[in-house]
Amino acid sequence: MKQIDEARLESDLAYRFGYLLEFVGFGGEDIEAIHGAAGALAPLVPSLVDAVYDKLHGYDATWRHFVPRQHGYEGDVPTSVEELSMDHEQIQFRKQHLARYLESLVTKPYDEKMLMYLDMVGKIHTPAAGSKNLDVPLVQMNALMGFVADALIATITGLGLDRETEVKTLRAFNKLLWLQNDLINKHYVPAREAVA
Repeated sequence: MKQIDEARLESDLAYRFGYLLEFVGFGGEDIEAIHGAAGALAPLVPSLVDAVYDKLHGYDATWRHFVPRQHGYEGDVPTSVEELSMDHEQIQFRKQHLARYLESLVTKPYDEKMLMYLDMVGKIHTPAAGSKNLDVPLVQMNALMGFVADALIATITGLGLDRETEVKTLRAFNKLLWLQNDLINKHYVPAREAVA
């Protein structure tokens, strides 16, 4: 039985990620499958981003988080949810970030820099990073991740891949999204002392 330093899981990002990679079985074949899908997925990123933002726009509980100034955005800020239209500059700015995130998932190496990026994706949605006024509740982050997972599954199954490649790609993205979900949740759930 492998011994895991549970306290270190809460304090050492690389150790935590290594444990998660091993536990869910995310490895080289998964990265190859994800990177292998890049050519087919890249042209679909704009429609995937639009689908995500259409969903977010459908609920005041999600859309309200786009009213405060977003980190890095320099333009005019809306004053209310009602004023925030889908074509507002701040929404276009956020859509560009989501597109870059999706592109990074399928093109970047899964190294320490990528680990820091995936961790920041979770942190940036809290007051701990980015805007102090931005505090997206965990339920909204989980809802978003569930929607993104389903949208990716629908997109991948619509690519016309051979069955073996499709299954490998679906499994790889499933593992990746669970890894991302943990790196989101860790910024919401306070670290607990490991039981000795």
